[in-house]
Amino acid sequence: MDRPAASGDRSAAGKSAVMNAHAAIGMAADERLEVVQSGERLAEIGPAWLALWREADGLIFQSHAWISAWWTTLPDHRDRALRIGLVWNGERLVAVLPLAISRRKGLLMLEWAANAHSDYEDVLATPDCAPELLQRLWAQMSALGGYDLVRLNRLLPGALANALTGATGGVKLRPNHREEMSYRVSGQWADGATWFNEQPKKTRQNYRRGRKALEERGAAQFRLLPADAPLGPVLDRLAALKGKWLSARAIESELFEDGAVPLAALVEALAQAGVLHVFVLESQGTVIAVSINFVQRGTMMAFVTTYDPDFERASPGMVLMMDYIQWSIDHGLHTVDFLCGAEAFKRRFATEAVTLSTIAGAGSAKGVVAELVDRTRHQVQVLRARWRERGAAPQVEAAD
Repeated sequence: MDRPAASGDRSAAGKSAVMNAHAAIGMAADERLEVVQSGERLAEIGPAWLALWREADGLIFQSHAWISAWWTTLPDHRDRALRIGLVWNGERLVAVLPLAISRRKGLLMLEWAANAHSDYEDVLATPDCAPELLQRLWAQMSALGGYDLVRLNRLLPGALANALTGATGGVKLRPNHREEMSYRVSGQWADGATWFNEQPKKTRQNYRRGRKALEERGAAQFRLLPADAPLGPVLDRLAALKGKWLSARAIESELFEDGAVPLAALVEALAQAGVLHVFVLESQGTVIAVSINFVQRGTMMAFVTTYDPDFERASPGMVLMMDYIQWSIDHGLHTVDFLCGAEAFKRRFATEAVTLSTIAGAGSAKGVVAELVDRTRHQVQVLRARWRERGAAPQVEAAD
């Protein structure tokens, strides 16, 4: 199968595909659809996308800065292709469907752009953008082909992307069995100390033990980096600590490839948007835990967190987390969101759990087969789980 068109391609497949939809039923004469497939066009639409992002109160994951930071720092575009759908009303951009094609396990996947680095992905649209317009956009985007499977994941309840399942043209999207969890601390507390005192006795004791263990090694300090503080040193420290953790577990992450250039670009996008909050825990002036966070919609969101394993006995990651939760409450934020992932440390503090859904479809015969295999495997897993609950083992094997 041919690879996706790279951003530098000069062929028709590599250029921005602009599709006038004036004759479409229900579309005004000044409304048009466009699919961006080149890095050059992605750069050009930056101002219009920024204006839409501000009007729609979008999360950083739907911003032009975030998508551009991901695209421009990819070490290799050979197995990637942009498919960013736009709805224009005259010169005003009213919707963005930010997708891209990537290759995974021999399949070409149409998924969210910057999917590996993002949470709560969705369509970005103005309140007056009708669902029918998004459905027409999807029909034209999916008709371009060049992929085997569509998988749009991490959808919050009420996500605009769910409207795409009603499209009458293009690839049919349906709810998929894949789900992810998001855990949050949400509630009404007078201040951070009140929240702390409501924690279980063991949790409070562990925090105090950690603090004491740190103080025994020298002066310990929790702080929020000033907005004008140089980010390079703390990002270098974060990359070194996270790299050590990933290496010990034989895990690879695109975020930390090529000297953690992608991480730096995404953090810069947070800083330029004015939402970045970097919390550090220091021992004798050395950073031993760091959390790259951002604040939107009255919520503190934790993007990347790590700690120095040499201080593991003091649980610096836990200490830092409890410190920034208290800081958030003290500064009037109603929620601390740990974003995607069901790690035990998130569940330990969470007061709320949100299920993130997926919609998916097949874009080729190969994709139809892959979907069938995936559904069969999932059904077998469900049957096995039911049998285990009944105390018996099923006599069935999952397809490879």
